[in-house]
Amino acid sequence: MRKLKDILTGTGVENISGKTDITVANVVFDSRKVQPGDVFVAVSGTQVDGHRFIDGAVSKGAIAVVCQTLPRNPNAEITWIKVKNSAFALGQMASNFYGRPSEKLKLVGVTGTNGKTTIVTLLHQLFLSLGYGAGMLSTIVNKVNDNEIKTRHTTPDALSINHILSQMVDAGCGYAFMEVSSHAIVQERIAGLQFAGALFTNITHDHLDYHKTFKEYIAAKKKFFDDLPAHAFSLVNADDRNASVMLQNTQAKKYSYALKTMADFHGRLLEDEFSGLQMLLDNKDFYSPMVGAFNASNLMAAYATAVLLQQDKEEVLQALSGLRGAEGRFDVLRSPGGVICIVDYAHTPDALKNVLETIQTISSGKEQVVTVVGAGGDRDKSKRPEMAAIAAALSTRVILTSDNPRSENPESILNDMKAGIDPVHRKDTLVITNRKEAIKTAFMLADKGDIILVAGKGHEKYQEINGVRHPFDDKQVLTELFETR
Repeated sequence: MRKLKDILTGTGVENISGKTDITVANVVFDSRKVQPGDVFVAVSGTQVDGHRFIDGAVSKGAIAVVCQTLPRNPNAEITWIKVKNSAFALGQMASNFYGRPSEKLKLVGVTGTNGKTTIVTLLHQLFLSLGYGAGMLSTIVNKVNDNEIKTRHTTPDALSINHILSQMVDAGCGYAFMEVSSHAIVQERIAGLQFAGALFTNITHDHLDYHKTFKEYIAAKKKFFDDLPAHAFSLVNADDRNASVMLQNTQAKKYSYALKTMADFHGRLLEDEFSGLQMLLDNKDFYSPMVGAFNASNLMAAYATAVLLQQDKEEVLQALSGLRGAEGRFDVLRSPGGVICIVDYAHTPDALKNVLETIQTISSGKEQVVTVVGAGGDRDKSKRPEMAAIAAALSTRVILTSDNPRSENPESILNDMKAGIDPVHRKDTLVITNRKEAIKTAFMLADKGDIILVAGKGHEKYQEINGVRHPFDDKQVLTELFETR
């Protein structure tokens, strides 16, 4: 428990009515979770305005309310704090309540459209292998050393983030690596955190259902770098044309990595096969069981980050060469009959293009490439035809199918995708709404040596339909097919 006056530090208080020298049991922004002695923060969210639930929070025993707009007749028995931005205030309060944990370890945030999860996973594994305590917050899982905590969101809310970071501190972690989504930046979920460094991977077509324009999406990523302190480092992928934008207004020390252009940390892909890649990394010969130029870039990013965190280059290279990255990112499965199956999370046009181009580069060109792909419901609709067009252009056969339709009609999503198929590719395109049947059909179409790409879900173990998550695992479906053929 902490004093209210202590957890209000840095929140941007505009007005206070009532006592602040009172003990707070907990900080809450969901009125349904309020307990007697809590402080309730009314956040104006994208879908729900927390100000509507102030009365409910007070009736449940909240002793203080933080809000942007005071009610007309505020209850005089509790404390009222008016702030300019309650989402920002929540981030600061969460940090203060948990003892500012981000200042007690070296926290590195990774942002960008693609590669975030892989890089965070690599860094977490790397620092554990180097003998440090380390934590991670990612799309797949949160970890305190080797202890896993599942998550539903790319970046949890500010209270959850600080709670997990405090657990890391208590467990002796010296480092933490965190995916930082554009949503989290705009919604101030990372307010109050002190970053030792920030990394930018790339930026491509994604989340335009939320940000509306590509310019807004870039601005969201840029804000992360704009807010960095002078003692932090900023590391960007110089192969991406928007990398320099991220550095325009940052106070942090500026560094770059690249495979194709000049950079502070440079690499070059030498060989790429389904069994792994070989590259020059900072002028050193380097082998990894990971596959593809995009993973060569991810490995460069992890290496550069470790060096900027004052780790020995040789030790980093040695440890990094044995790591495999995140689940569901170019996972290769081989059937007993010799069919190569790849499960990948690619759910943006650029990510799908990267994976299919990697397959084309590695394969001989004589094999069939059968791609199973869909697009999520209630998300950016404009990328649906583009993803279908890429799949058709870079595959022998394409099967369009469901991928978390959520509240949308799956057939409507597939119709949006079909609109992107060039007439010349229509005869090689199938539409099978049932994802399991789509994967089964792809397997039936493939012969020895052929390649099946099942894209879009990767590590996910569910299909989300009308608010319900039904168990579904692309890798499990493939494995069961291996046993029947």
